[in-house]
Amino acid sequence: MLKNYLFALILFTFIIKAKADDCSCAVNFNFMVEKVKKNYVGFYDKVTPANRKKFELFTDSLSSVAKVSDRYRCSFVMREWLAFFKDKHMTAGIDATGFPADSIRKFYVDDKKVSWGETDFNNYLSSNKGKTDSIEGIWGNTAGGYRVGIIRDAKNKNSFLAFTITADNIYWMPQQVKFEVQKKKAAYQTKYFRSKDHSYVYPTLYKNGDTLDFGTYGKWVKNPAEVPAQAINKKTPDLSPKFKVVDEKTALISLPSFASLEYVKVMDTLLKQNEQVLKTTKHLIIDLRNNAGGSVLVYEKLIPYIYTGPILKEGGTVLATKDNIKGGYSNLHPELSDSLQKYFIERLAKLKAHQDHLYTIYPVDTLKLPSVEKYPERISFLVNRNTGSAAELFLLEAKQSTKVKLFGENSGGAIDYTEFIRTKMPCPFFVLYYPACKSLRLPNYPLDNIGIAPDVKIPTGISDWIDYVQKN
Repeated sequence: MLKNYLFALILFTFIIKAKADDCSCAVNFNFMVEKVKKNYVGFYDKVTPANRKKFELFTDSLSSVAKVSDRYRCSFVMREWLAFFKDKHMTAGIDATGFPADSIRKFYVDDKKVSWGETDFNNYLSSNKGKTDSIEGIWGNTAGGYRVGIIRDAKNKNSFLAFTITADNIYWMPQQVKFEVQKKKAAYQTKYFRSKDHSYVYPTLYKNGDTLDFGTYGKWVKNPAEVPAQAINKKTPDLSPKFKVVDEKTALISLPSFASLEYVKVMDTLLKQNEQVLKTTKHLIIDLRNNAGGSVLVYEKLIPYIYTGPILKEGGTVLATKDNIKGGYSNLHPELSDSLQKYFIERLAKLKAHQDHLYTIYPVDTLKLPSVEKYPERISFLVNRNTGSAAELFLLEAKQSTKVKLFGENSGGAIDYTEFIRTKMPCPFFVLYYPACKSLRLPNYPLDNIGIAPDVKIPTGISDWIDYVQKN
């Protein structure tokens, strides 16, 4: 009996340890490597006999780093490995969406902290007036929601720690270290900056008086006003399609995202409501700036207004592994129309019938419509470096029309490998993304990290792109 009890105790201890290890960086790093090797459609395009040894040494090196990295640094380690593939549809990191607030707080509870509270820090600033460094003080991000105290590190006089004073009290709690800055002579440099998920990033810092500029990670100003509660808990921006009449000759369709299939219905409604406007408007502007992609179904109903002749659709092949079918193609979207549901059901059946093979689920095709709409006479697309994926597929189809011109800058170049799979990792807070579909343009016509060039480049310094396009 005692023997059985001891065995049960040992087994229980082992299970508890295994669960505790689920969020270790090494476990999740190794899981990611194996998933990508097996399921990433571009793996054997990127890892070739010529670079395989280099790749394996690189993987072994980062595996060693993962063994000594905590859960908060792990996102950076995983992303560094994924960067080898130079694929914008690949990333990994912490995603706490849907978790209870208490679980999120608990996940981050062991992160780096200081002992300073707001009252103690204000007393420190008051009693040391004229003695503190210019960067020391209370700073707030201009987007609202965060205030930090920046203080000299007691262990390193040339380093300054930014600790949280006001935040969301879920992902970030008071006293946790948000970023660290190093001073070299009179210049300040980023040692690290912590994203919302506490992952480490290393943006360039520009300090101009009482402003700290971390580029895409935001600006911070010294001695900000108290942060209002609504700024801390801001609503998610509305990225659904929008229609606007600009003037008697011009209409504007803004498409900031294709990320939700709900936008298919929104687009259908917009086009029906504004059908008479579209059929009499000479100039249609389609704004795709910052549209990172999603589903091509969102823009399909726009094609008849763009069409002037046969449109070549490039096609794609899917790596039909069991993981990819389950993670990316098994959702049949019952909220959509019967015809779309049928499409998803048939697609799933085809992939299952070709499991563990590269299957051309989207053959090269030519779209031919029975007629050409007289209006709009002219269609201008607004494109920037944040236009990617399905939005770029839209551009490739649209630019075959004689009505169409692209304005702005090169698109993002995230179009060779698409239809990403979202995979949960051993740690429930970690998520891996990688693409399962490969364009049939490859290898002859790659666009990843290059992008689609505009017909008309909008000069730097022009802030009102819509006005520019109307005049050109």
